[in-house]
Amino acid sequence: MPEITGDIKGLKKATTAELKALYEYKNSEGLLLGMELVNALAALTEKCGREIAVYLNRRGQVENVSIGDSSTVGLPEFSGRKALNRLSGMTCVHTHPGGDSGLSGVDFASLQKMRYDMMIAIGVKNGEATELSIGIISGFESGDGYTVEQLGPYDPGEFYKLDCLKIISYIENLLADSKEAKYQGNKEETACLAGIDYGNEKLPVEESLSELAQLLETAGAVPKDAMYQKRSAPDSSLYLGRGKIAELSLLCQQCHANMAVFDDELTPAQQRNLERELGIKIIDRTALILDIFAQRARTHEGKLQVELAQMHYNLPRLMGQGMVLSRLGGGIGTRGPGETKLETDRRHIRNRIAEIKRQLEKVKNIRQLHREGRNANNTPSVSLIGYTNAGKSTLLNALTKADVYVEDQVFATLDPTTRKLSLPSSKEVLMTDTVGFIRKLPHQLVASFRATLEEVVQADLLIHVIDASHPFYEQQSDAVYKVLQELGIHDKKILTVFNKIDKVSDENSSERMLRLENSVAISARESIGLDKLLLLLDENLSNFTIEETFMIPYEQSAIVAKLHEITHVKSIEYQETGVLVEVSGAPDLLGKFAGFRKDTSNEN
Repeated sequence: MPEITGDIKGLKKATTAELKALYEYKNSEGLLLGMELVNALAALTEKCGREIAVYLNRRGQVENVSIGDSSTVGLPEFSGRKALNRLSGMTCVHTHPGGDSGLSGVDFASLQKMRYDMMIAIGVKNGEATELSIGIISGFESGDGYTVEQLGPYDPGEFYKLDCLKIISYIENLLADSKEAKYQGNKEETACLAGIDYGNEKLPVEESLSELAQLLETAGAVPKDAMYQKRSAPDSSLYLGRGKIAELSLLCQQCHANMAVFDDELTPAQQRNLERELGIKIIDRTALILDIFAQRARTHEGKLQVELAQMHYNLPRLMGQGMVLSRLGGGIGTRGPGETKLETDRRHIRNRIAEIKRQLEKVKNIRQLHREGRNANNTPSVSLIGYTNAGKSTLLNALTKADVYVEDQVFATLDPTTRKLSLPSSKEVLMTDTVGFIRKLPHQLVASFRATLEEVVQADLLIHVIDASHPFYEQQSDAVYKVLQELGIHDKKILTVFNKIDKVSDENSSERMLRLENSVAISARESIGLDKLLLLLDENLSNFTIEETFMIPYEQSAIVAKLHEITHVKSIEYQETGVLVEVSGAPDLLGKFAGFRKDTSNEN
């Protein structure tokens, strides 16, 4: 029994019967589409108020009838020819309520994807066919698949003068002779982006989607288009409303996108539902950032941290069948094969998480030993923090002549790099370049990179590098402070460095930036303002180390060994009354030996 596919809700039984009767239409021999079928489609379109499509084989027989809303209709797939240099053998004929038969971007996208013989659109007005347009595949376009073009529009009388079957035969011969006949499709990942405008954020949703597009490009995919919806909160099942998801589906078809990327972290249920609705790969912001980190991790430690974050992300997303896949226990109806594949996968992930955590704990202990060694030498430590792509690595290279990888892209640096820096006062500090932060930074990453971020936690001073040329630098700064708060170090002393000042043309904006306490404007790439930064750094580190001279009696010589352990001993002299030791160190440490301080004010 023939069936009607698509949206048939609300149709009367008589109308449904008329739609099913379309399967019985037979066109004249040698004619692909007859006037009788065109008139029937026009009349039913007016009666239903919806777009109708029929799919014809080359004998002119109706293979499928589908109905949609006033502007769209489903395009089912057919099991036909697979060779890319041959057409599918099916023609799609559909109506356009409103009278305009011009083919839309979705029509052309469907024509390319399904390789229809033809895509014929019938403009319908007041129950009559006003014009017809034909879409055909006209050849190959290297790297982009098939080229398409529109013939017409034609009035119904002109249309029947066309020999459609002859046109189809010509197209197939053209494709068969083409040098691109072995084209295997564009393997490049392309994506449409989707987000939500919550209406209460300082950062416009367009800027957030622009940043998402930059992340996508960094991951190696191509953003094609973007859309968003104004909502107070994401939909619990589909993230966006069902109507917007339908629009996104059409947009992905039109753009030939094989992936949809969402600007927030999706729940496992949302991801499964979206995959079912859109039929393409679904990626959220968290998975995208994790993928970038996986590509960029170079050291063993970095790879462990990324793997841990991915494990935490993937664990709740293991697909299963609910209670059916639970471990079988004792009793009637519960005996069975034992542990299921799903449970095996989960157990493997949990065991791997535990193993990675043990290895990262060893890394943390090694870093702690290194820090203790630096503390023994009484060398202050400074960490560069900031939004991704703010110029932290460029600044480290400019100040310390390091060779850290630098590129104008997000998350170019993952693994921390420490270099020694000499200040104008001849003091030496250790400067560390850390991973950049970003809005909506996945909590899995913050947890996994805690061993790396220990460098930030333990630093004596933080240098917050801000891209002054970015139009939303204030929002980026807020995102950095949010991560610092999550790490519990938002109260630590911070110097603010406005980088890329050479790209800022507004003098008033520059003056407003420098009103912030302990701030300086520089250009790391052009070496502008670096001397001011070094002086500011020297000034703020002056209180971290002081110099003292102690006279230690010989009977308490163990104190000398202690000073060697926790301070930097600059000179030592053995005198009659004791050991004269000149040291530099942190004020709180040296304060413990205040009773041995030698007064040098009356000397000379």
